[in-house]
Amino acid sequence: MEQDLLEKLKQENESLKQKLEETETQLQKYTNSDRHKKYYENNKERIKANGLEYVKQLKEKDPEKLKEYRRNYYLKRKELKNNTVINNNNNVV
Repeated sequence: MEQDLLEKLKQENESLKQKLEETETQLQKYTNSDRHKKYYENNKERIKANGLEYVKQLKEKDPEKLKEYRRNYYLKRKELKNNTVINNNNNVV
């Protein structure tokens, strides 16, 4: 009885490992691969133009949202700057 249960669990474990491996291989096509880098290098101008167009639309439709985005960017940049200053001070000591 126990051995049957143990064998069943081992078999289930192996099948789940195999499914996980298959899923990971399928997922690799959609994660950051060389194709993504090449795409952005080839279409850099178009992507920048789309970004500028989005910002223009945001200015017209929802300027408060744009202010929020810029504020968050400012705070994040300030935090990173403070962290680098702290790290540099710790390395000097």
